[in-house]
This record gives sequence, structure tokens and C-alpha cells, in this order.
Amino acid sequence: MNKKQGNMNSTRRNFIKSTSTALGATVLLSQLPLGLTSCTSVPNSFGFQVWTIREQLFADFEGTLKKMANMGYKEVEMCSPLGYKGTFDKFKEVGGTELRKIIEDQGLICRSSHYNLGELRNGLEQSIEWSHQMGIEQMVLAAFWLPEDASVDDYRKSCEELNKIGEKIKAAGLQTVFHNHHMEFQTIGDELVYDEMLKVLNPEIVKMQFQVAVADIGYKAADYFRNYPGRFISAHLADYSSELKKQVPVGEGIVDWDDFFKAARVGKVKNFFVEMAPDTFAPSAQYLLDL
Repeated sequence: MNKKQGNMNSTRRNFIKSTSTALGATVLLSQLPLGLTSCTSVPNSFGFQVWTIREQLFADFEGTLKKMANMGYKEVEMCSPLGYKGTFDKFKEVGGTELRKIIEDQGLICRSSHYNLGELRNGLEQSIEWSHQMGIEQMVLAAFWLPEDASVDDYRKSCEELNKIGEKIKAAGLQTVFHNHHMEFQTIGDELVYDEMLKVLNPEIVKMQFQVAVADIGYKAADYFRNYPGRFISAHLADYSSELKKQVPVGEGIVDWDDFFKAARVGKVKNFFVEMAPDTFAPSAQYLLDL
């Protein structure tokens, strides 16, 4: 083999080596949660929940969405017009296909929405159809809304019902999700309601959306992400000031966001939605963009 041939073979080996490394990296990246960047724990895409800015949306839907997109938000989590009577049913006549177009025309995507239990019980087929029209992948039950004196067994029964509903949703190619509030983090007797719910909800059927706002009563999302990897698909972001005794923009309170996103990577959390008062959205977006 002459010198020229040796150089050509060496170049070929280097090319194969570099190409194999790139292909390996591509495979690895494909297995990462969609909302997280490849090299860090920081999300490369984050969104907002519409509930706290519903009045602005009712007044100017397109303009408000564009304003949120300009802040840096890339995703919007809706509330179902089919179940949120007196509020988001204003958009019922628009239809899912047209509503999706309006959202995407403002530079946003919608792959998650909240639903109430009534519509999942009595109008599931219509809710699934609307979800498909919207391009939604995750159908989130907002709450069981059991009475204040509900027992742990009452929550267990509701979880069993959601498992059954979730089987139908899964058959339609969608993911069922449960969203917590503070009420699920009460201790009844010696049982923490939320932990008991996790025992009953089928992890193959129902994923969880963690409401970070429960940090104000001592519960950390990061702990749950690490202790239950694969159970949490999304999170609602909120922060809290112990000094001011109120919610504050993301990054200005007690939540350790570096640890949160590291744990989210471990837990394979995909989507992150800010949900707080309207005036917190801009500074929260800036903080997330600067991470």
C-alpha cells in the first residue's frame, strides 16, 4: 500500500468513526424527554396554562396568544371548551381544527389540555374528537373535586374510575394525565392522599402533572420526579416567597429550579407550563430563557 492509499484509508476510518459517533448521539437524543435540551437539564421549550389569563383571552384571543409567544412561550395548555361551561365554552363553536390553526398562527403549539370529570364521564367521545382536531396528545383531568370531608377511600375510588376512563383514552391514542391541587396533599389519619393515589392509579394508563405550587406547604416536585421516574409527564411551574407569603415569578422564590430540572430529566418529564397570576408570566419567561 502506497502513502496515498494509506492517507485515503486513514481518512475513511476517521469519517466512519465520526459518523458512528454522530449516529450514536442522534439515537441518544431521540430518547430524551421532548422538553429538555440534550446537554443540560434546562427545558428548550416551555408553555403556559390559560386559566389565569382567561379574561384576556376572552377579550382578544389571538392578540393575547401573540403576546405570550413574544415573551418566549412556545406552548399553550388549553382548557376544554366542551367542559368548562361559563368560561372556555366561548370557543366551543369555533371547533378544534380552526382553534388549532389560530393557536399555531400565533407561533404556539397545543399538545395538552385540561378537562373536567363531568365531560370525561358523559362526553368522552366528543372530548377525544376535539383533542384529535387540536393535535392534543395529553388529556389532563383538572381535579376530582371531591367534597372537603372526602375520605382516602373516596380518592381511591375516583382513581379507579380514572383508570377505566384512561383505558378508553389510551385506545384512542392519547395519554390520560391527572393534575393535583393542594387538597391532594392533605394527610387523613396517617395517610397522605397523593401518595395513596399514586398506589391506585395505573402508571401504564395515567400519568401525572405536578403542580409545583405545593412547595408552599413543603412538598417538592423534584422529590416525586426522582422517587417515581416515568410517572410524571408534565408540570405546572409556580414559585413562592416565604417573606412575602405569596406566589412570585419563577426564579424569585423558594423553589430550587436547578434541582427541579435535574430531577425532571431523571423523571422523564416532557412538558412545563407556567401557571400563576398574569403579571408573573413575563419575568417567569425571562428567567426560563436565561437558564
